[in-house]
This record gives sequence, C-alpha cells and structure tokens, in this order.
Amino acid sequence: MADRPRFGPAGFPPAFRELERPIEEVPNYLHEEGLSAFEYQVVRWGPKPQMKRESAEKLGINATQQDVWLSLHGSYFINLCGNTETIEASKKRLIACVTAASWMRAHNVVFHPGFYGKRPPREALQCCVEAMNDVVESMRSLGMTQVCLAPETTGKPSQLGSLDEILALCERVESTLPTIDWSHIHAREKGKLKNIDDFRIVIDVIEKRLGTDAVKNLHCHYTRVEFTEKGERCHHTMDELNYGPDFEPFAVLIAELDLKPVVISESPILDVDSLKMRDIVLKEMQKRR
Repeated sequence: MADRPRFGPAGFPPAFRELERPIEEVPNYLHEEGLSAFEYQVVRWGPKPQMKRESAEKLGINATQQDVWLSLHGSYFINLCGNTETIEASKKRLIACVTAASWMRAHNVVFHPGFYGKRPPREALQCCVEAMNDVVESMRSLGMTQVCLAPETTGKPSQLGSLDEILALCERVESTLPTIDWSHIHAREKGKLKNIDDFRIVIDVIEKRLGTDAVKNLHCHYTRVEFTEKGERCHHTMDELNYGPDFEPFAVLIAELDLKPVVISESPILDVDSLKMRDIVLKEMQKRR
C-alpha cells in the first residue's frame, strides 16, 4: 500500500533517455524531479524475461533507496481469451513479466487481459479467469508471492476490460488488484468522465465490490485521450484541453476521500505531466488542511 499519493511516468522520460544513463538509475532521476513512482514498460516481451536479472535487481535497489514505487507493464501480446495455443503462450509471457517484476521488487504487473474475438463476453471473461488462476498457481509454485497481477481497464470495446469485467477478475482471482485507466474508461464509454460525480460513481463501484482498501490504494493510469466509435485513438498532453478527461475532479476526490493512489502518467510528455498532476493534488490537499 502506498503511504501517500504517488506520481510517475509509464516508461523512461525523454530527457532521461538523452542522458544515456543506465536504466537502473531512473529512480534517481525521478527522485531528483520530485516524483515517486515508475512503471517499467516491457510491452514487447516474449515468453522469457528480456532483461538481465542483475539490471532488474539494481533497479529495484535504487527504487527502494530513492523511495520510488515500482510497477511493471506487461506484454501487449498477452491474450487470455484466445485459442488454446494463444492462451498458453500468453501465460508464459505473463509469468516472464512477473519474474522480472519479482527481481526488481515491483509491486504489480499491469496487463491488458485480451480480446473477445469470436467469444461472447461472458465466455471470454471465464476463459480469462481460468488462465489467470493458472498463472497465480504458477507464481506460488515459483515463490513469487509478493507481486500482484493488475488487469487494466481497456480503451476499446473489442477488448476485454470494461470496469465491470476488471472488477470481476479481481473478485474471482486471488493476488489481483485493478488498474484503473481513467482515459480508457473515458474512451471506451465515449466520453463518460465529464465531472466529479462521474469519477465518484467509478470509485463507489470499486469500493462496493473490492472494499475500502482497494479504493484507498488504487493503481491508476491517466492522460487526456482522443477516441472514436472504436474507442481509444491516441494520447494527448494535459495542456490539450479539447480532450478529456479532466484530471482535476479526480484530484478533488483524492483530497476529499484521503486516497493514496499511484497515478501513472501515459501522456506524450510523461514526467512533465506527472509533475503537473502532483501539483494539482497537493493544491487540493492544502485546501483541506
């Protein structure tokens, strides 16, 4: 559980890449900026970890020393709703991600559960539940019990990942916590998140189904998003006000409800918008002191 609201980027900030520093030094860089979370991206991985254990362990040690909360975003090639061959390959990819997360002491592995394909949504959900239960059993047999699976709300109606489905996965599979991607909910529901009441409804639903701790310690993604009838199209910066959702309603709720989320920026400018979100939340918190 996070001890306070934490903010950080999904992947390496562009300015950090330009410095050509080793990847394990990103926590130092983020700490210097005033950020306290980082989601390591492994979205192209296959069935084995594609990083050295030594680098992962150094990253984890530095994150602990710099007080940076680590998570890991898993492969985009995971599809736990496909045919048998696809599901088995996806389980291996997910285990590879959990393995690396365990090396770096990351708290959770975020992933998109899969696509409906030709399956009815209810059947796809059950298929995903069974596959995730297999993964959790493998995690336990391998001694990787400190990492949570964190299925993410998805931004397209062709993907399994509505809010209801993600909460159902967390209800039916142990060692799971939801990843609430506000932009994906907004895009999937064609602009649903317009005001504070819309955000409050989502939070209330999560609390009713998963409990107060789940709400207090949400793992979130945020960026402004452009969408079409097919769902999410592309991400935009916080200064591009023609796109939603607005972050301020969520910031108000963080302060009002004393939430302690980890908020990961998926903005095109990553850490820059992370800092803006941090400052908005701090301002709302100061109003209530």
